[in-house]
Amino acid sequence: MNWYAFDTGKSIGQRGTESGIIIRDEEHGSGARITLERDGQTAPLAITCGIYGWMVHTRFFGTEAEAQSEFEMMRAELSRIINTIPLDPDPDGDSKMPAVSESLSEFVRMFP
Repeated sequence: MNWYAFDTGKSIGQRGTESGIIIRDEEHGSGARITLERDGQTAPLAITCGIYGWMVHTRFFGTEAEAQSEFEMMRAELSRIINTIPLDPDPDGDSKMPAVSESLSEFVRMFP
């Protein structure tokens, strides 16, 4: 599954979780979202991302160029992690959970 505009793009221009204006908002069909906001309460730009039911992570930036670049890298890594999460009928699902947990921890270390 690929990334696509969250809510068919209706969130663009709306207020995000960091009280900024959403300028980019994408969702992955397997259950993740990544949002870029401008002019929030904490910093000029913020990226909030998450994998539904697993994690939420927010980062702050001073320039849009840096935020856009990091958005791309974070989105790629979220895709990789999603592909490691076992589906419900996976008979080896329990044995795969430690690797998923480590991938989530590594994501936060990679993108502090």
